Formats: sequence, C-alpha cells, structure tokens
Amino acid sequence: MASQGTPKDSFHCVGIIFFLLGLGTLLPWNFFITAIPYFQSRLIVGNCSAGKEEDGNWTGLGLEPSSHCSDDFNFSNWLTLLSQLPLLLFTLLNSLLYQCIPDKVRILSSLIGILLLFVLTAVLVRVEMPAQSFFSITMASVWFINSFCAVLQGSLFGQLGSFPQSYSTLFLSGQGMAGTFAATAMLLSMASGVDAQTSALIYFVTPCVGTLISIICYILLPHKDFARHHLHRRAQEEPGYELETKAGLLSPEDGLGPVPGATQGGEPLSLSNGIAIALEQEDSKCPLEIMNGSNGAGLPPPKPSVLGVLRKIWQMALCIVMVFSITLSVFPAITASVASTSENETWRKFFTPVCCFLLFNVMDWLGRSATSYFLWPEKHLRLLPAVVGLRLLLVPLLLLCNVPQREYLPMLFRQDAWFVLFMVVFSLSNGYFVSLTMCLAPKQVQPHESELAGAIMTFFLALGLSCGAGLSFILKALL
Repeated sequence: MASQGTPKDSFHCVGIIFFLLGLGTLLPWNFFITAIPYFQSRLIVGNCSAGKEEDGNWTGLGLEPSSHCSDDFNFSNWLTLLSQLPLLLFTLLNSLLYQCIPDKVRILSSLIGILLLFVLTAVLVRVEMPAQSFFSITMASVWFINSFCAVLQGSLFGQLGSFPQSYSTLFLSGQGMAGTFAATAMLLSMASGVDAQTSALIYFVTPCVGTLISIICYILLPHKDFARHHLHRRAQEEPGYELETKAGLLSPEDGLGPVPGATQGGEPLSLSNGIAIALEQEDSKCPLEIMNGSNGAGLPPPKPSVLGVLRKIWQMALCIVMVFSITLSVFPAITASVASTSENETWRKFFTPVCCFLLFNVMDWLGRSATSYFLWPEKHLRLLPAVVGLRLLLVPLLLLCNVPQREYLPMLFRQDAWFVLFMVVFSLSNGYFVSLTMCLAPKQVQPHESELAGAIMTFFLALGLSCGAGLSFILKALL
C-alpha cells in the first residue's frame, strides 16, 4: 500500500512497463539460441540435401539434422561463448559507465542498438551470401547485441533500486518469460504455413517489435507520477550515486519472488540471463537484503572483506560455477543437435523447438519455483557440492542421445523419449540449484555483507557461464 503522499501506480502501468522491459532484456539471447536450426541451415558445409530446398531457398527454421551434414562452423558453440563473454565484460564496464554516462542515455542507446541489430538479422534472412560471410556477420551481431544487453540489464537494475521490491519481481518475471516467448514465436512461425524463408523472417521481426515496445515503454516511464516520484526521491537521497550493477544483484528490500527462468537460459540465464538470477526468490526462507544501517552501537558496520565473505560462501560459489558449467556445456550446443527418430515429418520438424527449448524453459521455471517451498539441503551445506555434482551424469547421457553428426562416441539412446526424460531432469535441476545457491548465499553472512555476497556470487555465476561455453567445444569434439 502506498504511503501518504506517494502517488499510486494507476492501473499498474509502471509494473507492466517493468515487466515488458524485463522481457526485452533477454529477448536477444533466447531468440538467437532458439533459432539455431535456422543458422545452421545457412552454414551447412558439404553435400547436404537438408541445407537447401529444391528452389534454392534455405529450409530456415525447419532444418532437420542429417548424418550427411556437418556443422564445421560450430555455430552453437560460438553462439554460446560470444553471448556469455560480453555479459561478464560489459557488466563490469557498466559499473564504471554509470559515473559518467546518465542511465537514460545508456538504456535508450542500448535498446536502439539491440533494435538495429535485430533488424539486420531479419534483413539477412532475404540476403544470399557465402556461409563464411554470414557466419562472421552473425557472430559480430551476437557479440554487440549481448554487450548492449549487459549494459541494459545493469542500468535497469540500478533504476529498480528506487522502486518497491514488487517491481523487481515483475521485471524478473518478464525476463523469465523471454525463453518461453521465443520458443512460442518459433512454433507459431513454423506453423503459419508459409515458406521457410518467410517463416524465419516473421520470427526475427517479432523481437524487433518487442524491442520497439520496450523503447516506447521506457520513454513513457518518467511521465508516470509514480515512477517520477521514486526516481526523484533517489536523486535527492543519494546524489551522484546509482545502484547499478550491485543493485541488480540484490534488492534493497526483503523477499524476492520466484521467477520463471530462461536462460539464458537463462540467462540463461536467463539466465543467460546471469545477473537476474540473484533476485529470483520471494520467501521468508530466502531473504536477499541490503542493510546499510548502523550497528547496535550506533556506528556504521565495518567494511566487509572480499576474502572474508568468500570464506563464508565458497560452497555456494563453487556450486553456481558447477551448475552453469554443466548446463552451458551441453545446452544448446549438444541438445539442439539431437534429432528425432520418429517417422512423422511434422514431429521431426517441431522436435527441437518443443523438446529442447520450450521444455527446458518450462521445466527450469518449475525448478526455480520449487525453492519457494523447500530449500534442501539448507541445513547440510556440505552435501550441496556433491548433490550438484550429480548433474555431471546427465552430460554423457545427453551426449549418447541421437546426435547424427558423431565420429567417436556410440549412440545408445535413440528414442525420443530418452532425450525428453533427460531434458526434464536436466532443466528441473538447473532451475532448482541455481535458485537454491543464490538464495542460500546471503544467509551465510552478516546483513551488512549481503550486498558483497551477491556481487561475489554473480561474478562466479558469470564465470560458470563462460566456463560452460568453453567446455561445449570440447564436448562437441568428443562426439
């Protein structure tokens, strides 16, 4: 309830705006990874009949992997790596930019940059070019678009520090919906009945519209009395200081709600998706607080030590690295290459978007939501690294599924049901352990150390994403 003198958020307009802004921040990662079949169809090398249709048009979003096709560009591996490195580098850079560049400039310029790169990607659908040129342009777009996203997320999280906690939850809910939104957009474009090239064009026009809506929403934000009141209050109370990246790590209020995750996917992380995960939970069991008040003696609390905090949360830091290293090592580089063995052509066409991307996002969301009800093994933290390490067993199981392009490892799990089963366990455990570790870390430190704990955890989260992206090259070579 709004306090006396505080304007009300009429019709929840500001809440809706932050939800849409959250959705817009993770659209690039999710739309690119969900369209991996399209990109691979443009890059297939060798005598591959699946690469083009008889009329010379690319099969686009409907590519079916074939044993005669080879992904010499390792597109999915490079896509993952060049998406996660900018997240780490430009998140750190944003912590310096906020001192000299206004947040409005950073946010609007990032959104415009993302829009222009999405327009370029949509235009390239209609442009025939050599595979090497297409790969180079696409990888450059991936790097820059994720760089813009890193600055955008950090800047928006900084502004969210001025608003009540519920608005952070709405923002993160929007981020969590990005993966499902991208998978649904792919399914609808594929089911539209148009030719594959037009289907791909419709698919990439969708995030252009979504980003344009985000720009309009942000322009409208300061015109709302409720938003103007909170932004003005921050400027008065904390002149010259913005809670940018670190405000994105931890909310200044208690209790952050369970948010559907993508990822990246989720980043994925959501995911992807990296910084958002630090604000995932709303529950009395899972407080993420920033308490900047004085101690009982009326003196300010001592400045927390990085090493001192790390000694308290090293188990959670290790676990978050393990979780994302395992996930990004096979998703989407390996999982998107698994092919259906069904004789039904329609099912084969929709197999990857449904069983890889849509299933992962839905199950990951359920895993994150589960921590609202239980936090095992909260009282036995020594067990946590061992339990998280059990996810390593899923890596060889997924490698032994029906990936046609292989030379060394055997194919033991040919049936689609095996892959679906492994993906359910894989995505559920990813969402649960990501949310669990980010939830438990601040509970191991003193209140005045919780902000630093969140910053440390987010660093290791980004480290895990980058390690997983690098490991995907090794696992792809083992097939």
